[in-house]
Amino acid sequence: MQQVFDGHNDVLFRLWNHMKRGTDPVAEFVDGPKGQGYEGSGRGHIDKIRATAGGLIGGLCAIYIPSGHLDFAKPDARGHYVTPLAAPLERQPSLDIALDFMAIALRIERAGGWRICRSSKDIAAAMKDGVFAAVLHMEGCEAIDAELSALETFYAAGLRSLGPVWSRNNIFGHGVPFAYPMDPDTGPGLTEAGKRLVKECNRLGILIDLAHITEKGFWDVAQISDQPLVVSHSNAHAITPVARNLTDRQLDAVRESKGLVGLNFAVGMLRADGQENAETSIPEMIRHIDHLVGKLGVDGVALGSDFDGATIPAEIGDAAGLQKLVEGLSAAGYGDEDLAKICRENWLRVLAGAWHEAPHPRV
Repeated sequence: MQQVFDGHNDVLFRLWNHMKRGTDPVAEFVDGPKGQGYEGSGRGHIDKIRATAGGLIGGLCAIYIPSGHLDFAKPDARGHYVTPLAAPLERQPSLDIALDFMAIALRIERAGGWRICRSSKDIAAAMKDGVFAAVLHMEGCEAIDAELSALETFYAAGLRSLGPVWSRNNIFGHGVPFAYPMDPDTGPGLTEAGKRLVKECNRLGILIDLAHITEKGFWDVAQISDQPLVVSHSNAHAITPVARNLTDRQLDAVRESKGLVGLNFAVGMLRADGQENAETSIPEMIRHIDHLVGKLGVDGVALGSDFDGATIPAEIGDAAGLQKLVEGLSAAGYGDEDLAKICRENWLRVLAGAWHEAPHPRV
């Protein structure tokens, strides 16, 4: 079994949503479906039991502030769709929700469900101890003020990765819409506050994630940041031309910076037709990995599942099914060394670099 460190999940968002219905988020994560306390289809993709079954030993766990009203557009007769950007969010309610997410993460840690990792040494120790290595990530920075005072506090609490924007605009920059077919050049890039945010992340040692930003924002970060370019959960635009996927020109820049791209399992970003259909095959996932490896080299490709945040292929199902992708990659000719890089080592290298550390020894 290949151990997997995954570059993006929304398990905290799922647990927060269920907590609002009266479910204990700690029991739901630690005990799995048995600990949810209600019946229904909300079992999601990740808990401690299913992570262990699938070899998922850690990942970037997102603090994501939901948009109050966002209706995803239905495809027209050609299969095309454009979902307008969600409205900007107010800071104070966003901060309250972000603190809720942090509290859930800390409670899970106290219960032994995972370990919040602030360094490569922490990740290595968690992996050795068989404890899920959770790295806190902020997906859209609506909870952070323009003066960046809150960033220091979140960093002290364990935040080690952030994306300046989700697929909406905020004081730091502009996001891409959910749309097919469309390229990612959909609007302006970073604001002046966004440029200050990037520089402060470089100083503190916080990874900058470009998964939801416009193409202009991508190039702004490339010009300003001293980190490798990282896109935690996006795929190849040449195969699936949704606005959230990366053009070959962007992939060239990621390779030049020695960064990485994490394969997003969201079916609408995998299928050539861009449709939300869970009957999406593992070969379709591998097609994107092959393209990414061709553009980035195997050192620039990783996994960014978007578990608990997207419709994923039914054949994978949830975290317990991760080894099915590994088996598919092995059958497609990827050897153990390449699989180790794609499954975990590339993420561990890039995180260490962003955090101003030497990477830990290979696991």
